[in-house]
Amino acid sequence: MVYTLTLNPAIDYVVNLDYYKCGEVNRTSGEKILAGGKGINVSTVLTHLGIETNALGFLAGFTGEIIKKLLDADNVNNDFIFMNNGYSRINVKIKAEEETEINGQGAEISARELDLLFDKLNRLNKDDVLVLAGSVPKCISSDIYCEILKKANKKEVITVVDATGELLKKTLKYKPFLIKPNNFELEELCGYSLSNEDDIITAAEQLQGLGARNVLVSLGADGAVLLNENKEILLRKAVRGNVINSTGAGDSMVAGFLAGWLEKNDYKYALDMGVAAGCASAFSENLANKLEIENIYELLTKKGVN
Repeated sequence: MVYTLTLNPAIDYVVNLDYYKCGEVNRTSGEKILAGGKGINVSTVLTHLGIETNALGFLAGFTGEIIKKLLDADNVNNDFIFMNNGYSRINVKIKAEEETEINGQGAEISARELDLLFDKLNRLNKDDVLVLAGSVPKCISSDIYCEILKKANKKEVITVVDATGELLKKTLKYKPFLIKPNNFELEELCGYSLSNEDDIITAAEQLQGLGARNVLVSLGADGAVLLNENKEILLRKAVRGNVINSTGAGDSMVAGFLAGWLEKNDYKYALDMGVAAGCASAFSENLANKLEIENIYELLTKKGVN
């Protein structure tokens, strides 16, 4: 079973505008409401690919109820803790000449509610997969991922961390199975500019030296680089296409990679599936479905891009 943890889920309210002017009344040309959060996105794509998954985290208020209803409607298994106070955040994503985002803060998580989360995590068993994805709310310790990884390692749970900056760096000593920075996040972690493929590989090697078993670096339209635990460097170029929505493409890559690895225990296949899922979601209005991912995978393998 693949479990995902989203500590601060959101309703993503996506609005399309022909143009946007600050200080004036702006009217939408289209809008939609989605269940947002990196772990939620991973669970959604895994569900589309037929992989057993369970989305964990915290929800609150009427917005939390809506998030759950959206996931239930998409058949995404979930076991969220409903908090007594506040409401889950709303993130407004404005798509006009440029993309603008306004992200909410979310509800306060109490000590009791954190205890309930650890109770759920304690039920995970050896060879279960746990994906820790996204930022940590200000109301709880930034060391929570480290606490979770420490406990997970004792139970031989396979762990994945998709986070940024110091939040990610602090987890590396717990030897997560997979981390997935993008090239910009990798630059931030290393503290210097990465101008070519060799620089990216060198930076990935540094993170592996700090403890990460597998380092998957997403490169947007250029695909991805994987430095695996066997010290092999694998490259996969992306297919070209019309990018409709880049939100969730990186999360889709994580889901595709895990689906491929769980199916065949083969890193090349996992990388191909990861890039295919990332591209498919970027080319879709919503997170990609199985057929869309399979179609992109066929294009990738037919092209024989290395």
